Amino acid sequence: MKDSLLELKFPRTRLQWLWDNMEGYRALYVLVIIGTVVYNMMQLTVPYFSSQIVDRFLSGSEAREYYVLHRSEFYGLVTMMITFTIARCIIVYFDCLGYEKVSQGVLFRVRNYLYDKIQRQDMKFYSTYRTGDLMTRVTGDLDAVRHMVAWVVRMVVEAVSLITATGIYFFIMNWKMAICLMIVAPLILFIILKFKMEVAPMHALLREKLAGMNTMAQENISGNRVVKAFAREDYEIENFDECNKDFRDTNKRTAYTWLRYFPIIETTANMLPVILLLIGGLFLIAGQMTMGEFVAFSGLTWAIANPMRQLGNIMNEFQRFSAASIKVMEIYYSEPEIVDSVDCVDMPERFEGRIEFKNVSFQYSDGKLPVVKNISFEAKPGQTIAIMGETGCGKTSLIHLIPRFYEPTNGQILVDGVDVSKIKLHQLRGNIGLATQDVLLYSDTIDGNIAYGDQNITRDEVIRFAKYSQAADFIAKMPEGYETIVGERGVGLSGGQKQRISLARALAVRPSILILDDTTSAVDLETEKAIQESLKDLDFECTKIIIAQRISTTKDADQILIMQNGEITERGTHEELIRQGGYYAELVKLQVGA
Repeated sequence: MKDSLLELKFPRTRLQWLWDNMEGYRALYVLVIIGTVVYNMMQLTVPYFSSQIVDRFLSGSEAREYYVLHRSEFYGLVTMMITFTIARCIIVYFDCLGYEKVSQGVLFRVRNYLYDKIQRQDMKFYSTYRTGDLMTRVTGDLDAVRHMVAWVVRMVVEAVSLITATGIYFFIMNWKMAICLMIVAPLILFIILKFKMEVAPMHALLREKLAGMNTMAQENISGNRVVKAFAREDYEIENFDECNKDFRDTNKRTAYTWLRYFPIIETTANMLPVILLLIGGLFLIAGQMTMGEFVAFSGLTWAIANPMRQLGNIMNEFQRFSAASIKVMEIYYSEPEIVDSVDCVDMPERFEGRIEFKNVSFQYSDGKLPVVKNISFEAKPGQTIAIMGETGCGKTSLIHLIPRFYEPTNGQILVDGVDVSKIKLHQLRGNIGLATQDVLLYSDTIDGNIAYGDQNITRDEVIRFAKYSQAADFIAKMPEGYETIVGERGVGLSGGQKQRISLARALAVRPSILILDDTTSAVDLETEKAIQESLKDLDFECTKIIIAQRISTTKDADQILIMQNGEITERGTHEELIRQGGYYAELVKLQVGA
């Protein structure tokens, strides 16, 4: 039932998916599997030659005479034993290299593919999956996939080929003795299947516990300043300790499950030498088996017992792979909901910047009420539109619809007269510069952060955009200037400094549409005024959509929109809205004391 559900969810089974990702390595993988079969069949050569030596040269009354007359045959058998042993060691060595090469190739391919998939997902994906969970999928889960290719498959092929070859050889030598030894195999197989049913859900649970622990660690490391600000180190340590204990206990329960079955499997496998000693001894006394055959059976008993012992470990590792591969394949086969439409319009390289909202409404997929309701407005090329409103009224959700981070539930958003759903995502977003209040800077130089959207711009251009955002002065005072390495997420910079670098980064792509989401909230009024003046004198034309809470930022806008509860309740210029005497007029009174 579980496998059928998996087939419905994914277009390929686990093993088919692995084979798909061996592209370029398939011939090598088939070759090393054949090599595994060959070197395991070669395990029979030493016991075979040993049995011949014992029967001809060591046992029987005429053994000494036979040795004198056929001395070259004796040395030939010894030479063959040594030759096959050396040849087998060489094959094993190169075979292991082959398995490792293929497994690392698959790991590299899948990890790159997953990263590509994650990068191209839409915002809904990131709100669904936790960062720690995604990190687990591209690290620990992929390691389980690599282990499957490099070790589990090899052990399965080795066990099957060794048991099969040894079983056939046993039946050729003495079918009665072979039946007595092989009768143990069905019992071990039954134990292994029972173990599989019990351990499978435990590996799935173990994988979830690991993902949860990774998520907790990632969140707390990223939010270390908040932890320290509230002196919650002990609290977070205690929480992680509980999570770690939960993971440890689950891991122990999984290990104890195998340990319960291991003695049974080990004892059953160890019955083989006992059976050989008792029954083989009787056959030897009765003359139904030669001494050489007994030596061959004795030398190959391990070839049946060892694979049976390994079956438990193989099944344990396979269940680990099963739990991990489902999580990896979930991302591997996931598709973003927001993609280029099949009838995309061929737009010019640079947009004019005309934006029009026509009766746009939007509701999050997991929300019960719309956050944007019936919004309509137009921004002409080069105009500045300011959006104001109390927290939670839908301002940020509204602007996120322009670059298609989300799709509107109803209505249309047009850019240069074309519905954004008909514009290629890369082209649409390439014409938009976005700077938000919550700034993310990369662990790179300041120059690298500003030039992030266009790696081809020169240092002089980087400096010019830094001047536009009023960042040039404080950058120049830094020890290494534009080559100063910014810490993770901008550690070491003030909130205002990060916002100004973020604004410079948005301007550096020379956007046709510039979206600023409370970008100057952390800068002082004097710097904010300088930024506003700079934005008026850009050396390229762009339409500006500005979300702000300060009147000083919005008063010069061509149109100001006031949002309340997801709707536009007021619109007009600064003077028009003051005359209306509504929310905006009250905000002016609060901020300027009029």
